[in-house]
Amino acid sequence: MLTGRRYLLAFTPEQETFAERIGDACRMVWNTGLEQRRAYRRRGAFVSYVEQARQMAEAKKDFTWLAEAPSHTLQQTLRDLERACKTHGTWRVKWRSRRMNAPTFRFPDPRHISVERISRRWGRVKLPKLGWVRFRWTRPLGGQLRNATVLKDGGRWHISFCVEDGIAETTPNGKPAVGVDRGVKVAVATSDGTMRDRWFVTPGEAARMRRLQQQLARQRKGSNRRAATRAKLARLNARVRNRRSDFLAWTADRLTRDHGLVVVEDLKVKSMTASAQGTGDAPGRGVRRKAGLNRAILSKGWGGLLTGLEHKARYNGSRVVRVPPAYTSQRCSACGAVDAKSRESQAVFACTSCAHTGNADVNAAKNILAAGLAVTGRGDLADGRSVKRQPPEVKAA
Repeated sequence: MLTGRRYLLAFTPEQETFAERIGDACRMVWNTGLEQRRAYRRRGAFVSYVEQARQMAEAKKDFTWLAEAPSHTLQQTLRDLERACKTHGTWRVKWRSRRMNAPTFRFPDPRHISVERISRRWGRVKLPKLGWVRFRWTRPLGGQLRNATVLKDGGRWHISFCVEDGIAETTPNGKPAVGVDRGVKVAVATSDGTMRDRWFVTPGEAARMRRLQQQLARQRKGSNRRAATRAKLARLNARVRNRRSDFLAWTADRLTRDHGLVVVEDLKVKSMTASAQGTGDAPGRGVRRKAGLNRAILSKGWGGLLTGLEHKARYNGSRVVRVPPAYTSQRCSACGAVDAKSRESQAVFACTSCAHTGNADVNAAKNILAAGLAVTGRGDLADGRSVKRQPPEVKAA
């Protein structure tokens, strides 16, 4: 199977400057190619990757900054643009901003990449036009190299190797099923009563973030001090993301290793975290409260957990099933009654029809598990109601 290996790069000052220029060139190629595709669409025509690659090769004669970047990285940028336009549509693909998007570029041909280990803690990789670059050897590659992506995250440069590890998907492990509820108060609650959560930001880091954000708001745009403040914020946010990624990967591995079926809600996180601000003619209500809820949802990494579960399930012999989320938090797992009043608070569930009480997230996880078992028992794909039903009983005359 294809998997990723990410390492911290140790660029020299010259290599870092050159990597920044390569990232800028790829960003300009993306934006120019997207504008060209939109211009063609306005006329009812299309432009292919082959034509754009040919025009880019001609443009290198006039623009030295374009010619100094590795050709394969620019061509890969156009390939990624074409795939994004085919998948999402030309008008939904976004521009790449220098301020909002960190520099990134990919070397697609493994024949142009060489990886060596030089000590217990260090390795080096040879990249076109960048030469040999050292990186922290935190674990072996563990497979055949397919491509390499260089990216900047939190002010530091990393390299991600895509490798073929030679491992086939594991056969079903035959372990019991579990339902997983993703929450705001607690990140993960399972149907067997396990609660998994951890902090991602310390109180001191949260206070420092607020001070830096206030400082950033007072500084003049384009100034060196503002750039330094943004770099400090980027490093803090990168630290938070690393903690969250570690927690999600650890949780996904345990869940898929200890269970043969993991059932989760098919949540539309993007729609759930949409702004409630509204427009000038129709302003929204509870905007501040909704913004706080959106931050809480995004901080728990709901989407990242689902991605981790689907990735780890291939290695651990587990299966991930999505079920509709309707009424899972309002239904009693004991009697099946649905009542919004049963959810007394974020953490307490007290059924209004029977005497059942318990943790609200665990109750929802039990309902999620029941829905997943019903889906897998009927053999459908959890993307709608099953067409298979038991035939009605025939009463004797």
